[in-house]
Amino acid sequence: MINLIKIREKQREAAENAGSSTSTIKEQTASELRVHRDISELTLPPICKIEFPNGKDDLMNFEVTIKPDGGYYHEGEFPFTFEIPKLYPHDAPKVKCKIKAYHPNIDYDGNVCLNILREDWKPVLNINAIIYGLIHLFTEPNHEDPLNPQAADELRDNPSTFELNVLSAMWGETVHGLAYDCIRSIYK
Repeated sequence: MINLIKIREKQREAAENAGSSTSTIKEQTASELRVHRDISELTLPPICKIEFPNGKDDLMNFEVTIKPDGGYYHEGEFPFTFEIPKLYPHDAPKVKCKIKAYHPNIDYDGNVCLNILREDWKPVLNINAIIYGLIHLFTEPNHEDPLNPQAADELRDNPSTFELNVLSAMWGETVHGLAYDCIRSIYK
């Protein structure tokens, strides 16, 4: 809270020094300030990139692409949208996968089953924690808490069939009657 007060004081001083009123400076909300800090402190591994489709002025909506370098999803490319709510960090961001992924913890609509986006969210968590949680879903898919029960059952009962279905889906083939887009990053 002290940082927020100091930032607002600096904004007012800058406005006064420029000979204008404070109303000409767009005051940032607490959630915008927190997102700005979270993004400035990101430590993304080389398999991730972040983009701001609406420009750097809109930090509340951005995309993160993950290209796993190992495991079942090696060489895939998985883009996620992040929508930061007005009550962030008290409310978790809304994160969705932009493509259909054959994954036990991602449903066909792109919803993600990650505990820190639901019941385990705490205001001390940040965007960096979410990105590393998503990376973990690709290195260690979880069949115990699925959004795609069929994929979870295959992962648990028949990992070799699961692996073939993941590869087929990443090549843009049909798996269990659902067509997928080709997401193999080395062939794009």
